[in-house]
Amino acid sequence: MPLSFKKFLPHVLVLIGFVVISLAYFSPVLQGKQIKQSDIMHYIGMAQQQKDFKAQTGQETYWTNSAFGGMPTYQLGAKYPHNYIKKLDLTLRFLPRPADYLFIYFLGFYVLLLVLKVEYRLAALGALAFGFSTYLIIILGVGHNSKAHAIAYMPLVLSGIVLTFRKKYIFGFLLTTVALALELCANHFQMTYYLMLLVIVLGIAYLIDAFKKQVLPHFFKAVGILVFAAILSVALNATNVLATQEYVKESTRGKSELTINSDGSPREITSGLSRDYITEYSYGLLETFNLYIPRFLGGGSGENVGKDSESYKFYTGIGASPIEALNEVKHMPTYWGDQTIVEAPAYIGAVVLFLFVFALFLVKGRLKWWLVGGSLLSLILSYGDSEPFAFITNFFIDYVPLYNKFRAVSSIQVVLELCIPVLAIFGLSRLFNQYEKDTQKMKALKYSAMIAGGLALVFLLFKGAFDFVGVNDGYYRQAYGQYGEAFVDALREDRKSFFTQDTLRTLILVLLSAGTIFMFLKKKFSENTLVVVFAVLILFDLIGVDRRYVNTDNFVSAIKVNKPYKANAADLEILKDKGHFRVLDLSAEGSRAPARAAYFHNSLSGYHAAKLKRFNELYDFHIARNNMNVLNMLNTKYIIAEEEGQVFPYTNEDANGNAWFISDLEKVNSANVEIQMLDSLNTAIKAITTSEVLNTKQFSVDSTANIKLTEYKPNYLKYSSTNAKDGFAVFSEMYYGKGWQAYLDGNEVSHQRVDYVLRGLEVPLGEHQIEFKFEPQVVKTGSCIALASSILFGLLLLGGLYMEFKKKTNESA
Repeated sequence: MPLSFKKFLPHVLVLIGFVVISLAYFSPVLQGKQIKQSDIMHYIGMAQQQKDFKAQTGQETYWTNSAFGGMPTYQLGAKYPHNYIKKLDLTLRFLPRPADYLFIYFLGFYVLLLVLKVEYRLAALGALAFGFSTYLIIILGVGHNSKAHAIAYMPLVLSGIVLTFRKKYIFGFLLTTVALALELCANHFQMTYYLMLLVIVLGIAYLIDAFKKQVLPHFFKAVGILVFAAILSVALNATNVLATQEYVKESTRGKSELTINSDGSPREITSGLSRDYITEYSYGLLETFNLYIPRFLGGGSGENVGKDSESYKFYTGIGASPIEALNEVKHMPTYWGDQTIVEAPAYIGAVVLFLFVFALFLVKGRLKWWLVGGSLLSLILSYGDSEPFAFITNFFIDYVPLYNKFRAVSSIQVVLELCIPVLAIFGLSRLFNQYEKDTQKMKALKYSAMIAGGLALVFLLFKGAFDFVGVNDGYYRQAYGQYGEAFVDALREDRKSFFTQDTLRTLILVLLSAGTIFMFLKKKFSENTLVVVFAVLILFDLIGVDRRYVNTDNFVSAIKVNKPYKANAADLEILKDKGHFRVLDLSAEGSRAPARAAYFHNSLSGYHAAKLKRFNELYDFHIARNNMNVLNMLNTKYIIAEEEGQVFPYTNEDANGNAWFISDLEKVNSANVEIQMLDSLNTAIKAITTSEVLNTKQFSVDSTANIKLTEYKPNYLKYSSTNAKDGFAVFSEMYYGKGWQAYLDGNEVSHQRVDYVLRGLEVPLGEHQIEFKFEPQVVKTGSCIALASSILFGLLLLGGLYMEFKKKTNESA
């Protein structure tokens, strides 16, 4: 066997192992089943119109009318020309979803540990510890695919950066460019932003180390190379990045012109999201221990407590049958932390955290400090508005660029979920280091066992210090009436039982882990035995918890995933109407599945974290209050209502239609006035605007004036108009000046925003053809940049590989 093949054989076997494990954990994919993900159901509803358009025309539309009255598809899976990095991404994700993401978890982390010079057995062990971290599995269960996608490439980006700082300039540059391009391709900029914070911590550690070693020129050379790599990676994703940058200003992430809330109270002035929205999901201080003991705070908001629970006894005690009681206890609110809702604990693993503590006593230098620093920063920021760290979050919101663009601060814990396994495995690798004294290793073992095991023991002995009371327990007392107190008492007992079981579980795993290292130090275990034992312990620990929340029960037939919504009686009736109009779904089903209506109709509802800002404000002020004037101007022809469990379509005969001429255009001086005036404005005859181009003006509208829609596509609308006098037309379409262009008889003309969200256009007398085309310049510009950058990177790749080959040839000569 050639030497070079022998060198790579272990890595090939490891990668094959990753494929097998990924498919084994998500084994139903081998039967053609797919995982049922709530967020993906919403996504399918939102993206159905653009999917249908692509199937019918073979073209991509960058605008959809199916949700929120209309919005760009930039954040709905839009495909762009010359996006070759996406093709690489799809090649790497060759397994069926979600096994593909689990494989990339493993692959990226494995490469990072190899770059950190951890030998392949321990690198594979670390990859399993990272990939099966509970949070990373949970987000696959609920459908946070883009988040999982971005997290999976984080280790690869760090690998390229570390290589560059280790003077492997060519490979470091190439890997950083590709990895960061893949990271950006995942299109979850919140996760990429958190990665950037970790990279800053890493850079500070390397800067301090370079200063101490007096090698600052090398440091700045590496930084220069990495900056170039970052620029090139952004350029490879130019269309996506530029489109997102453009859209964010118009979305709920951008600055609002309003200074009031829908109730008239003063609004917090911010260039991003509101402080309350950002910190809505803040990690509680006690929840820190969920990282170590999975159900320390009861687990998730809907846990199965089983037949032996106090809750089961409660239900059978009040007359429920055994089957009824079993069904009830499958989703008990055992979580008793401070957050509104929690799918599952962000459990890193008792074994992994024990090894992390062990590593703290053995590992020294910059690696330790950037990993510990990144972990602490991540943990502190995840507390959000929880005291005593709220002031740090407030500082970041107020002064750190872009931090106020993202919500759910608890998700920054992905950083510590990456850092902790790295240091944990690095600590294990020190056991194999012959230069480390056994006495030092034994000392580290003693301290780590005392700290990790002692903490679990203290919790077991003093669990009476906790009250196991949840923030919603008062609600349950009222909801269950005369049985309320008994229900909550049973619930508290089950919480206490979970706490005891999992704390004891953690203590046992810590003792087994400590015992394994002790046996190794006493020469009773070989290196291979130690690796195998820890692989068993880590997999038992993490998979045991993971499968509580994501297992074969989450999989259904592919058709249920690909076609998650079934048309009801109201939908079927509305679908008979082939016109262009909007639908407002007020049914209970529409409330539970807000993207359901978008699957079938042009809807005013939807599900997206970054909808158009002005539409969102209009919804809060008027649509949510069923303001018919506003519903009419949005051409809401049908309202899906519900009565005695039966849904039916109410036909709104007063809808303004697709376009109409008005008799009165009034200019107002602020967005506040404009949105408030819509409360009583007769939108069929009058429009208001804050546009600098338009002024207050009266128009004469007679019975012969007419404008009607003659052709409709998501990205193209054509109207014919007739008017004996100069007039002003209002169109029931969302105004978005960054792509929609108006044409009058084939000539480009400007149009303006009126009625807070709609389009308005001055139309001269006579007969005319009016067209609106969605022609986003950002897509054209970005695609050209992406193509040029791809060619440049291809040349750099070939040149870099040639230089490395030539270098090795010279060294072997």
